[in-house]
Amino acid sequence: MKEFSIRPQYVKPLFAVNEKGRNDSSPIWASGGGLLAFERAEESKREIVIARTDGTIVKNVYYQTDEDDLGLGALLPGLGKSVSYNSGIAWSKAGDQFVFMSNAGEGNYDLYLGTLESKAVQRLTKDPQKDGQPSWSPVGGPVVFVSGRDGGAQLFLMDVASRQTNRLSRGEKSYFYPRWSPDGKRIAVTYGANQNHDIVVIDDLPTIAATAATTSAPNTGAPVKPPVERLLTTWQYDDLSPSWSPDGKHIAFYSNYNPDGDPKIWSLVVIDADGSSPAEGEQLIARVVANNVIPDVSLGPAWLPDSKRIAYVRNDKQDYNPIYVIDVKTRKDARLETDTNINHDLAISSDGILAFRAQVDQWDQIFLVKFPEVSE
Repeated sequence: MKEFSIRPQYVKPLFAVNEKGRNDSSPIWASGGGLLAFERAEESKREIVIARTDGTIVKNVYYQTDEDDLGLGALLPGLGKSVSYNSGIAWSKAGDQFVFMSNAGEGNYDLYLGTLESKAVQRLTKDPQKDGQPSWSPVGGPVVFVSGRDGGAQLFLMDVASRQTNRLSRGEKSYFYPRWSPDGKRIAVTYGANQNHDIVVIDDLPTIAATAATTSAPNTGAPVKPPVERLLTTWQYDDLSPSWSPDGKHIAFYSNYNPDGDPKIWSLVVIDADGSSPAEGEQLIARVVANNVIPDVSLGPAWLPDSKRIAYVRNDKQDYNPIYVIDVKTRKDARLETDTNINHDLAISSDGILAFRAQVDQWDQIFLVKFPEVSE
């Protein structure tokens, strides 16, 4: 069968490809495009880099406490500090602030607030348990994040201005990678344990003020009327990383269901976001839009702005994991001609620019792709 292909308007590296000694990954666009954040691993440290699409670096985010962990600062300057690990950025609605996760060179992970204008960062959480995976409401509301502070991995809502934080989820299993709906009224999240996770949508979200007013003490307790958690999938397969379509009508995710019954082979599934009852069995099989894909667990599937198509990486090592674009309704897919190898971490801006990582001479680089115009 003839394979269709898409020739982009352009494919270009974000930076010169001859820059060696570091790996760039996990690109995340600010609202409206224009600014792109990604994680840079160099030796044993990891920082967040914010850049414009022309490759101009706006900010390097690398937070580390001033404490001399080993007591060697006076004798060997620079060697007394532990290496800091910074990742998981979440942009504000306006794109001028961001929340990120850092261990600050101390070992434990907390959330921090940064801005484009200031070098200083503000610590948002300080708990003995790990806080991470933040997602900032796209309409300017609170940040949802995952924390182990109440045992397991639970969801918490935080008002960034006041630091008021209250628990959102109530399930007995773990929650991972929450994602806000485009209208800021719902949250999709991975929920489960071991190798059996499902997709959950949380409705009727309480405001931070309402939650705080009904708790017995600050930062504890639950709202009088708890939010509604709806299971969108219930079957024996592992479902991960929900991603909302830009119009908010559908949710795409990865499932290790596949015709061969191999739990290491993943499929791309799309379901209605307002499903009134959990989907299982043949219902979900019928909603598989692509087989043998490489999942981006932290980023989730990459929707195009038209809410009709999804870009994904095909698990084809002989062809160096090419990028494809599939029409959700017709199931027709086409190869995106990028001439890059070992592709991963797809993220698409609201104005239709695809950012992804690809391998060049054993190092991971960020590339940008502009899709061709599509007539309706």
